Amino acid sequence: MEWAEINWEKQEWHIPKEKMKTKAPHIVPLSQQTIEILEGIKPLTGYRQYVFTSPRSPKRPMSDNGVLSALRRLGIPKEQMTGHGFRAMARTLLDEELDYKIEWIECQLAHAVKDANGRAYNRTTYLKQRKEMMQSWADYLDKLNAEALKPKVLSGNFGN
Repeated sequence: MEWAEINWEKQEWHIPKEKMKTKAPHIVPLSQQTIEILEGIKPLTGYRQYVFTSPRSPKRPMSDNGVLSALRRLGIPKEQMTGHGFRAMARTLLDEELDYKIEWIECQLAHAVKDANGRAYNRTTYLKQRKEMMQSWADYLDKLNAEALKPKVLSGNFGN
């Protein structure tokens, strides 16, 4: 992610086609929580090209291995999660827990439509729906985090 690719007014990340496997530009709606995180990071890397820079060279983005190393330092083993695994987790939970349409989720993940005719004629981006979906996703993650941080207290009569 490059700072120049962020549209702050629309709260979107505009990824140029040169960076996409599909060779088509992609817009990623950003939740309010994401905007707040980016605003917090901006004083640290906002004067550089990349939002998340490599620890070895601020002129390069953080690598996939950098993300994996961060997960391992957090105590998350490779059998439990990878950087790309967050996409799969979101894909599953947006469908099964939050009941969003598969078309919206697939579009959010920049997956190509499998039907040849669909690829040729369907230019729908579902941007309005994806904006709502990504805000809902961020709120859902906040809710999970709040639940995880709640003290676990047992109550009952544990008398003699």
